[in-house]
Amino acid sequence: MEALAADWARLSRLHFDLASLGDERRSKRLVKTAELIFKSPAGSLPDKLPDWADLTGLYRLVAAEQVTHAAVIQPHLKRTLDQMRRSAGVVLLPHDTTELDFTGHEEVAGELGQIGNGGGRGYLCHNTLAITPDKRVIGLASQILHHRRKVGKNETARQKREHPDRESRLWIRGCEQVGPAPQGVLWVDICDRGSDSFEFLEYEHTHQRSYVIRSSKDRSLDGEDHLGSDRIHCTLHGYARDLPTLLTRQVEVAASTKKGSKARRATVRIACAPITLAAPKQPRGQCSRSSLPLWVIHVAEINPPSDVAPLEWVLLSNVPVETPQQAAERVDWYNCRPIIEDYHKGQKTGLGIELPQFESADRLEPVIGILSVVAAVLLQLRHAARDPESEHVAATERVPELWVKIIAAKVYTHPRKQSKKFDELSVKEFFVGVACLGGHLARKNDGPPGWQTLWRGWRKLHLMIEGAEAALAEKCV
Repeated sequence: MEALAADWARLSRLHFDLASLGDERRSKRLVKTAELIFKSPAGSLPDKLPDWADLTGLYRLVAAEQVTHAAVIQPHLKRTLDQMRRSAGVVLLPHDTTELDFTGHEEVAGELGQIGNGGGRGYLCHNTLAITPDKRVIGLASQILHHRRKVGKNETARQKREHPDRESRLWIRGCEQVGPAPQGVLWVDICDRGSDSFEFLEYEHTHQRSYVIRSSKDRSLDGEDHLGSDRIHCTLHGYARDLPTLLTRQVEVAASTKKGSKARRATVRIACAPITLAAPKQPRGQCSRSSLPLWVIHVAEINPPSDVAPLEWVLLSNVPVETPQQAAERVDWYNCRPIIEDYHKGQKTGLGIELPQFESADRLEPVIGILSVVAAVLLQLRHAARDPESEHVAATERVPELWVKIIAAKVYTHPRKQSKKFDELSVKEFFVGVACLGGHLARKNDGPPGWQTLWRGWRKLHLMIEGAEAALAEKCV
């Protein structure tokens, strides 16, 4: 994993050096700024760039007309797409939208669109990640900063439906920005219930894209062959719930935003069948009257705990599901979707993407792009802290020896317990140690470290590194 190489200058060049900014000096400043943010990602811009020259350098950079959001993120998007095209296996593309709230930033809020219930101002940030089925993040494949428009009082339903800036088209625009998969390579769009429109489903079929989408609408089925246990079902959800169980297995359930919610494992039954979705009688968006052949996969929790809502997914896919192994694989694909929610936490909690204050949107947007790329790269750090395979790789193979020595001395030296020497630490132990600096207790029953503890630990580690490097430099004089 390149993010574990810990050569921040190299990482910055890989992801930003080829940005077309109209002047070589701007490209150098972008790379330098990204390097500093990699080193100290948390907090406001002055926290990330404490040297006044570096901070003013960023302000001058984003003031240039050629320095746009699209220009800043383009090298990273291209790198991600190149890696996707070289991939020999399946690449999953989870899509999702998050709100970036700049309501309190009076200078720029007037230029932005409505968010929330309409009282706030900011962006709808539609992201697409590229990941592997084993949850390794390849990179950010698409990002759209959308201004939610103010709908006129006299707009008709048809005018709303045909408006090019319709919010529901973000899913299609995200796919268009990624583009088609090469011949013989399987890219799968993974989307939650917000994407469930007939317009988007038809787009996926028309453009020969593959998908697994969670259904939100109990749509009509076409034909008379959708036979349930005791009646003919005419709607999707009733038919899916009545399907016979194909297999039983466990799935990981991510923690929700509800207070006290924790990640858990759920035992579910899985059923699947081919179906034909009828076209809506009153279509929303731009779509035809043709029905769509696809597969439905029903996932329902068995004997859930009394204090949680039972898990249920009705998944739609145009990738065939003919065997129990294929059904389990499609469910596993969809179960990778929470990674993009973790990415949004990284943008906001880790990088503080809503903190920068600028007088105009054209200066704010490039900074959003820089922080978004850094968040995508640093997301791999969290994967390293959770990846079981990293237990078998020596930490010194991936990060500088000095860093490992600091973690060994600070976290793994116990007067009453068995201590570990720095050359005994694995990659996983190193990153768990980083999380421990941030407050992670690493007890037997504790879950894996989250964003906040990793960020806090990362920042403390770099303060220690700076001190150690300064002491070593003084010794060498």
